Amino acid sequence: MYDVVILGGGSGGYASAIRASQLGGTVALIEADEIGGTCVNRGCIPSKILLHAADLLHRIKRSDIFGIRVTLQEVNLAAVMDRIHGVTGDIRMGMEGLLGYNRVKVIRGRAVLKTPNTVSVGDSIIKAKSIIVATGSRPDIPAISGLEDVASTTDEIIDMKELPGSVLIWGAGPVELEMATLLNRFGSKVTIAMEDARILPQEDRDTSQRVAQVLRSEGINIQSRSQLVEVKKTKKGCTCRLAGNKEYTVETEKILVATRKPNTAHMGLEQAGVRMESDGSIHVNKHLETTANGIYAVGDAAGGWMLSHAASAMGIIAAENAMGKSSKFSFDTVPRGIWTDPEVGAVGLTEEEAEKRGYEVEIGDFPYTINGLAMAQDHLTGAVKVVSEAKYGKILGVHVVGKGATELVGEAVLAMELEATVREFARSIRVHPTFSETLVEAFRDAANWALYLQNR
Repeated sequence: MYDVVILGGGSGGYASAIRASQLGGTVALIEADEIGGTCVNRGCIPSKILLHAADLLHRIKRSDIFGIRVTLQEVNLAAVMDRIHGVTGDIRMGMEGLLGYNRVKVIRGRAVLKTPNTVSVGDSIIKAKSIIVATGSRPDIPAISGLEDVASTTDEIIDMKELPGSVLIWGAGPVELEMATLLNRFGSKVTIAMEDARILPQEDRDTSQRVAQVLRSEGINIQSRSQLVEVKKTKKGCTCRLAGNKEYTVETEKILVATRKPNTAHMGLEQAGVRMESDGSIHVNKHLETTANGIYAVGDAAGGWMLSHAASAMGIIAAENAMGKSSKFSFDTVPRGIWTDPEVGAVGLTEEEAEKRGYEVEIGDFPYTINGLAMAQDHLTGAVKVVSEAKYGKILGVHVVGKGATELVGEAVLAMELEATVREFARSIRVHPTFSETLVEAFRDAANWALYLQNR
């Protein structure tokens, strides 16, 4: 019998396995596909390679503002894909090596729960004192007439052989906007259509407006408050019928759907006593325990963010608890990162959420337009917004739009975890010139003593 058996070898399962082994456990990890899960093989890493290539192309085209004139010969998409396969292969090899180094037994196959401490893999029965479900998520095509027959998923974009001339992207969440950014910069004509009133509806309204303004300025068509009614296949692609204030159609070569759902079906979870939510995710408490004694769930399988770093952090907590500790997962300080251009980094509450919860809110803002490094490098689009509680200066949320936002938000996460106040952050020092100075200036604005802003 193993101390811990983990179902799934993605970010959450991988972290769980190593942490449980570090604590002295005998550990088995069961994976039906490739180690690394969606993030390494079809998500985070491949998409960032594509986005970096698209950004390089964009910067080359604008290099003349720095006195550099370049003749662009070609975009070799096959070479980009080769790099994706090379990098993801290297990461998988490293992960497999670390699992071996930590004495984790890797079992290939599909796991099905039989009891709270028994799993079957093919004809084999594996017993464990504790089980961690880390099975991730899978693409989910909405039930719209004709959509399933023609829809492309992000899996296909990551492995595309040629660029589509045009694409309609259904939805306007983080993944959809990243796909819109890279496809647009590679030369595809991009339309974003969505039911919501604005892009990134889960993020702060100011963040949404700033990113939308840039996307539109780069030629991306954004259609809000639209309902995708029907999709029909044509010789050149498909016709998408949408309804809003009025009905209209969009002719496009491809339609991209990036929605996903927890990969929890047909695993025997219910018969093992695990409570499931209506969206297919697993109900967990702050210790990441399910309703079945000895079974934990992490990452996409446990619902929530569909974020690799959240899965990894949850995996650590679940592994510690499976090994007898009583660790709690901090749901309030999970950062969000979006690799559009400008980037988005956020943690905590939006201004709207804070007001709904009854806080007396104090806001701090600082634009990139007057940051020295942003001016020097021509990264002027963006701002930092701090949402705080007015009386005591508790940091409720931080929202960064701009160059390096996905890195800068880490400072805000640490400040919130250490319970720093607005006044304490505002007194801290950063190297000049750096983008990190924008954080300090936004906190000074929240504390009502901004140095470099007028009329405050």
